[in-house]
Amino acid sequence: MQNWYHIFPKNTGLSAFAWVVFCLLPFYFIIRSSSLLEVGIGIVLIVCFFTTYRLSFIKKGWTVYFSVSIQMAISIGMTLYFGYVYFSLFLAFFIGNLESKNGFITLYVIHLVSTISAVSLGFYIQSTLFLSQLPFIAITVFGVILLPFTLYNRNKQDKLEHQLEDANRKISQLMVIKERQRIARDLHDTLGQKLSLIGLKSDLAGKLVTIDPQSAKNELQDINQTARTALKEVRDLVSEMKRVKLKEEIIHARQMMDAAQMQLHTDINADFIKTPILVENVLSMCLKEAVTNVVKHSYATDCYINVHQTASAWMMEIKDNGVGNAKMLQDNEGNGLRGIKERLEFVNGNLEITGTKGTVLTIRIPNVIKQSETGEEKVE
Repeated sequence: MQNWYHIFPKNTGLSAFAWVVFCLLPFYFIIRSSSLLEVGIGIVLIVCFFTTYRLSFIKKGWTVYFSVSIQMAISIGMTLYFGYVYFSLFLAFFIGNLESKNGFITLYVIHLVSTISAVSLGFYIQSTLFLSQLPFIAITVFGVILLPFTLYNRNKQDKLEHQLEDANRKISQLMVIKERQRIARDLHDTLGQKLSLIGLKSDLAGKLVTIDPQSAKNELQDINQTARTALKEVRDLVSEMKRVKLKEEIIHARQMMDAAQMQLHTDINADFIKTPILVENVLSMCLKEAVTNVVKHSYATDCYINVHQTASAWMMEIKDNGVGNAKMLQDNEGNGLRGIKERLEFVNGNLEITGTKGTVLTIRIPNVIKQSETGEEKVE
């Protein structure tokens, strides 16, 4: 729901200046009346309409429907008596911002029927006045028909997007908590036992140093070897923590797609598990950016992810059946695409954007990165 001070609707295709005109026009329609009493009645109706209109945004429950009923009555009266039909657009905007489905449908039907009936009767009562503004009346009637549905669906979509963002944020938080627990468990299993062993052997060596120097020396050698083993395990653990696994990113992408009510189809070569850590890290981060773009901007129903290795490169293709196309993305490059390109620059990779009905992102990383037996990577 919009705030109470939003008298001028947003995102309806009309600027604030147009809505200012709609606010000033009723005064023109009543001033042209010959009777001073009619002018006074018209001004009272205008003030009453905008007062109840503002109250509709800050009230809840039955008072909202009561305020809207007053506005509908004033709109009908202004249409029939003064030939001013444009209050119906303000009502259409308000109805389109209702969150309750039942309330939206009820008020939409009542407002549509009352507006069309008032306009039809107005043509019979004041045919000359209504015929002179026929194009504007036709636009108003179309606005009454289409505007509420447009706003209702847009607000519903915005709400779903916010829910999706909240869900993704909660998933990220849970993943962080899970990862912290895993790190704590791994550190305990890796270091806890060996540090305890080092402590015991240190105490034993201290006791043996004067009684049996050779045994003390052996214990010190064991301490040294245990410390080296612990150091290697910590390094392996840190190296594993730095790695962003593609398999895990695929799972995260599927969770995002499910939350957005999209179907995810994957085709990943089984031999891809031999990919060097650097390549897998880059592909995983690029996949995350691409999937986020698909969910937020494509309005697609299906997304396809294909990952494979050729003789010369590692390839990843992300394809959707959404509303975007290659030219539109290239003309309006966002942070997501820039992030993908920047990451690919580190490994001499490139991004190709194709497709007219939907979008296809093709990521290519040259097969020039080798992995040594020690796990370190180098670029030839």
